[in-house]
Amino acid sequence: MTQILTTVAIVLLALFIVERRWPSVIARFEEGVLAILMAAITLVSFSQVVMRYGFSSGWGGALEFTRILFAWLILFGMSYAVRINAHLGVDAFIHLLPKRAFRAVAVFGAFACVLYAVILLYSNWLQFFGANARGGAFDYWSKMFKVGIGLDDLRYPEWAQETFGLQERVQRWIAYLILPIGLGLFGYRCVQAVIDILRGKRRLIIASHEAEELVAENKHLLKD
Repeated sequence: MTQILTTVAIVLLALFIVERRWPSVIARFEEGVLAILMAAITLVSFSQVVMRYGFSSGWGGALEFTRILFAWLILFGMSYAVRINAHLGVDAFIHLLPKRAFRAVAVFGAFACVLYAVILLYSNWLQFFGANARGGAFDYWSKMFKVGIGLDDLRYPEWAQETFGLQERVQRWIAYLILPIGLGLFGYRCVQAVIDILRGKRRLIIASHEAEELVAENKHLLKD
């Protein structure tokens, strides 16, 4: 477990350094990964429809594969949405608060997201407060890695099994790798959001008055 935590810490530190030096590179990488995931889901789903209704055939592992891709899309996309400030939320009440109270609530909301990510990643530390909690994404993924059991329907091609000596079914730890990665990125982006709110670079961790801003930006189009 210590090795996993150290590896994640090194990866996040490297991400911080690269993002400070070449911010556009990280942005393009995240957008590229999300585009690939969405394209893969679309292609697999479309090909399955064609094969099933056109040729009464299909790929047995397609449903499980698309389910895994969708999980990757969500867990990877939620950190990207924090970075571009695209998560939706209800902020009508906190906008009635004084400026200092508004910032305090905004920081608390962002910090709550950090806490959420930390608890899901590794919750053993909650035992210090008397909570009956243990495990988390790190623990679950490491167990899957040690056990090495495969997925239900997703299998390696026969040529890959023969060439590389792989087992028949794709290991679960490969599919579940997004759990520590996605939650780690989400926590990292939420920490950035806390710092940005404290420094006045952003107001909230959620999109604020999105509809009003869109109307204000495009009001000249409405007149035409």
